[in-house]
Parts: sequence; structure tokens; C-alpha cells
Amino acid sequence: MKAEIIAVGSELLTPDRLDTNSLFLTAELNLLGIEVLRKTIVGDNFERLRGAFREAMDRVELVVSCGGLGPTEDDLTREAVADILGRKLQPNAAVLSAIEARFRRMGRTMAAVNAKQAQVPEGATVLENPRGTAPGLWIEARDRVLVLLPGPPKELEGMVREHVVPRLARLSPSLRVYARELRVVGMPESDLDQRIAPIYKPHSEVQTTILAAPGEIQIHLRMWSSDSAAAGRLLDQLQSSIAMVLGDAVFTTNGQSLEDVVARDLTLHHATIATAESCTGGLLAERLTRIAGSSAFFLGGAVCYGNAMKIAWAGVPPEMIESHGAVSGEVAAALAEGIRRNVGATLGVGITGVAGPAGGSPEKPVGTVHIGLASDSGTKTRALLLPGDRERIRWQASQIALDMVRRHFLRAARPAERDAAKG
Repeated sequence: MKAEIIAVGSELLTPDRLDTNSLFLTAELNLLGIEVLRKTIVGDNFERLRGAFREAMDRVELVVSCGGLGPTEDDLTREAVADILGRKLQPNAAVLSAIEARFRRMGRTMAAVNAKQAQVPEGATVLENPRGTAPGLWIEARDRVLVLLPGPPKELEGMVREHVVPRLARLSPSLRVYARELRVVGMPESDLDQRIAPIYKPHSEVQTTILAAPGEIQIHLRMWSSDSAAAGRLLDQLQSSIAMVLGDAVFTTNGQSLEDVVARDLTLHHATIATAESCTGGLLAERLTRIAGSSAFFLGGAVCYGNAMKIAWAGVPPEMIESHGAVSGEVAAALAEGIRRNVGATLGVGITGVAGPAGGSPEKPVGTVHIGLASDSGTKTRALLLPGDRERIRWQASQIALDMVRRHFLRAARPAERDAAKG
């Protein structure tokens, strides 16, 4: 079964609102073996809505829409679909009663315009909405299925799980989508593809997508199959081969963020960490403390933005700043060592740089970043020249700092692994 999604609402055609419903719907449909071929956003215009639904019905067996089921004049999804199908809109007493009851529970009087939401096309099945006033609609016509859903995400998601998925599960074939994902850090996209192309290209039955994001690359392997065992074996084989070729650059095959991986490593090694950040402004600390239970490994952090704070909070020698500059490997190392010593952490991370857009120089242009990682085995530093705007530079700096911590634990684990192999 093939599907298209139509997101309805003029607000979705502005820079102020993002269509997240389509992402959720795609995930749910894929799990049922339904491939989404197209997504369309249509404003609140009757003729454009008619055109979008008519064209989608010409292409696919399943059309799912979200939005346009509200009580106001610009909510036109029901009207457009009823017109295309040549079906009358009829008042549904049960729906109207449910809407009125909802208003009574909230201690409010139902406005007359809400009665519009009880208008149902002939032959449609009503999908109850206990989270809002707009019911969903399931319509079968011309060997097609149309599913009309409300726009608010909480209402839509509950309706999909409770009503739409069970109905579609009875219709969809045994074909399912199977997927694997690898995430990579510290490697250019072109180099990565050159290495792994000989692995994935011979398998045209597997859709391979390489997505570049600031500080990481994601490799998505997807396969539609009715044989779960065969699909699993092939995807596992490809994932394993790619991971072997890319080596330590792969930081997860489970869809985890880099901070999730680092949190796991810190926990497994009973280690703690502290941060002293300048150009990242606490972003590294914020990412680490996103993790539930982070108090077990994150002892604290300081945003040492000015030189006085670098000296006071991390003990950076004033003469070091004077001779090398605040943006230098020496200062990054001193930040890492100072915060580790002052807080009593297993690891200390120091970050200093020029995030821009101003502040650069010929010797230290915008994007210059130095990162230090201090541990009981010494201090390592990295000098970087990162591309992009201010936010991208800050994010990449935090990403590389996390990767330095991850690689620290990889090196620490290898002697134990060798001993285990010998035993």
C-alpha cells in the first residue's frame, strides 16, 4: 500500500509553524508496511484542497490528512473531501452530543460554530477524539481510503494509535519496513561515502541514505520485505561491514545522541566530568545534563567567558593568557586541568574559541576552537577550524569535545579487551 500525507493549514506555509505531524504519521505508516510517496502542505483554500485530495487519490490507495477540521470558516477539509466524493455533509447527533458534553465538563457553553464539527460526509466512519472537539473521519471510496485527522499533535497521535493503526493493520499487506542506523563523528561526508559505497551499492533492494548534520553524519539503511528474518540478516550484515570499515568514527548503531553515548561510558567507568567553557557558553554542560540521572557523573561546569573568570574559576595563569592568548591550546588545557582539579572530577574539559561573527583575526579567524581534555593520564588538546555560523561552530565544538571523551574511554577499554581475549 502506498500513501500520501496532506498537511492542511495556511500557518504551515509561514516560517512560524513546523509540520511535525507528517513525521509522526510517516513513522507509524512505515511500521505497517505502508510507504509514503509524497507529503503536501496546503493552505486553507477550498479549491486548492480539492485539487490536492483529487491528485493524491489518483496516485495512491491511502490519503491521510491532518488539520482543517476545526469550527471556523477557514477549516475546509471536510467540505473539500465531501465535494470531491459527491457526498453530502450530514449532522451527526452522537458527535454533537460528545462535543457539547466536553464543553460542559470544562464549565463552558458551546459556541454555535462548534456544531460544524459534527458535520460528517455520508458513509464516513467517525473516529472519536477524547482529547478535543474535532472527530476524525475514515472514508472508503473508489478503492481508496481517506483518513481525515485533527491538527493538534496530541489529538492526532492518540487517534492514530487508537483508531487508525488497528484499521490499517487489517488492510496492509505483510510487507514491512526494516531499518538500521549508524551515526558517525569526525569524518567528512565525501570521505565516508567513498569508503562505504562498495558495501551498499551492490544491494539495490536496500535504500541507503547519508544525512549530514553539524558535527555528525547519519547512515540510514531501509528495506521493505515480507521476510523479516532475511531482511534482518542482510541489514545486520551491511551494518556490521560499514561499522568495520569506519571503525572508531561510528559512535552508535542504536540511534543514540553523542551525549547519550558519553553518559553511558561515564556511568560504566564510574567516572565523573566537569567543564570549563568559553565560546560554547555552557552548551556542553547543557547537553550532558539533558540526560536523566546526569548528577551521577556531571559534577559541574563554569562558563569562563571573560579572562578574569578563566583565571578565577579555572586557575588559568594570567601570564599564559598574556603570552598565548585566550584562544589557544595552552589555555584550553589549563581550563580542563583547572576545572578538573577544582571540582575533583575524573575528567575535565576546557573549550575556548572564536564563534563569530566578529572577533576573528588573520591568525585566529572565526571558527578557531581549542579543546582540552584532562585526566589522570595527562591532558590532550585539539585545535580546530570549524565552518559555519555562530550556532553551528558552537554545536560542532561541543560535539567534538564529547567525541574526545568517548575516544578516551575507547582507549581505556582496549587493554582490558586485549586481556579478555588472551584469557
